[in-house]
Amino acid sequence: MTVNKAVRFYESGSSEVMRYEDVEVGEPLAGQVRLRHVAVGLNYADTYFRNGTYPIPLPNGMGVEASGVVEAVGEGVTNVQVGDRVTYTGFLNTLGAYSTARTIAADVLIKLPEGISCETAAAMTMRGLTSAYLMRRIYDFKEGDTILLHAAAGGVGLIVSQWAKLLGLTVIGTTSSEEKAAIARAHGCDHVINYSHENVAERVRELTNGVGVNVVFDSVGKDTFMASLDSLKRRGLLVCVGTASGPIAEFNPALLAMKGSLYITRPALADYIADPAEKQELAQELFDHVLNGRIKIEINQRYELKDAVQAHRDLEARKTTGSSIFVI
Repeated sequence: MTVNKAVRFYESGSSEVMRYEDVEVGEPLAGQVRLRHVAVGLNYADTYFRNGTYPIPLPNGMGVEASGVVEAVGEGVTNVQVGDRVTYTGFLNTLGAYSTARTIAADVLIKLPEGISCETAAAMTMRGLTSAYLMRRIYDFKEGDTILLHAAAGGVGLIVSQWAKLLGLTVIGTTSSEEKAAIARAHGCDHVINYSHENVAERVRELTNGVGVNVVFDSVGKDTFMASLDSLKRRGLLVCVGTASGPIAEFNPALLAMKGSLYITRPALADYIADPAEKQELAQELFDHVLNGRIKIEINQRYELKDAVQAHRDLEARKTTGSSIFVI
C-alpha cells in the first residue's frame, strides 16, 4: 500500500511550523480527479500563506502549484482522463500542492503538451502564467519601451526578461549580487543594477537619459517602493507583484501626482486566469514560447518534500535563482 505524504501547518509562523506527515488520499468526488504528483512548485507566495500574510483557515496544506498524472476521475469530469499529464496553479482553490498525491477539482487542470516535462511544468506554471499576464494584459507595450524589473534573477524575473526581449523592450534589472547579475544578463537584461551598492532610481535616470521607464515590475515591496516610483517616467505604471521585503506602507495618493501623475496596480494571478478561455490562451502562448526555445525555464534548485523547511529558508534568504521545485 502506498503511503502518501504531505506538508501541512497548524499555525502561522516561520518555516519551522511546517510538518511532513502521512495523509490519506481518497477517491475523487464529482468534478474532481485524483492526481499523482511528479513535481511541485516552490513559490514565494507559499511563504505568505505560511506566515499569515494571506490568512487562511488552519490547519491547511502548503503550496498551490504542481504537475503530475491523473490516476482517477470523478463523476462528470470530461476535460481530462486517466493517464493525462497535467499541471495547475491557483490560490485558495489549489492549496495542498506539497503532497505526493491529492484530489483536486478537475477544472483547474491544464493539460501538458508533449515536449514539456512535469518538472518543467511545476517550475513554470505559476511563474509563467504570471509572466504571461504581466507581458500581455497589464500594459500595451510597444517596441522600444523600457521596463525596470526587480528580482531579475528570480523565477518570474528570468521569464519576464526573455518575454520582454521578444516584444522588443529594453530591460533594466535589479539584483543583489554580481552572480545574480550575470544570470539576469544571460536571460535578456540589457542593464543590471546591483541594489546592494547602487542607487536604483539614480541609475535608472542615467540609463534613460533622465526620462525614466514606462513600467516597473516590483515584487520586493516595502524596501523598493519609493525607488520604483522615482524610476518611472511621467504617467508611468508601477506594478506591485509581491512584497518579499514586507508590505508597502500606507501613502497619500497625492504622492502619485507629485511624482508625475503615476499609476499603480496590485494585480493577482487568480484574476487573470479565472476565465477558462483566457487561462488557456495565456497557457498556450507560454507553452509555445517554451516548446520553440524562445523562453528557457531554469530549474536551479531541487528539493525533496521532506526538506520543505530548508527550501523556505533558502527562498526567504534570497539564496535561490530561477525556479525551485520539489521532486516527488
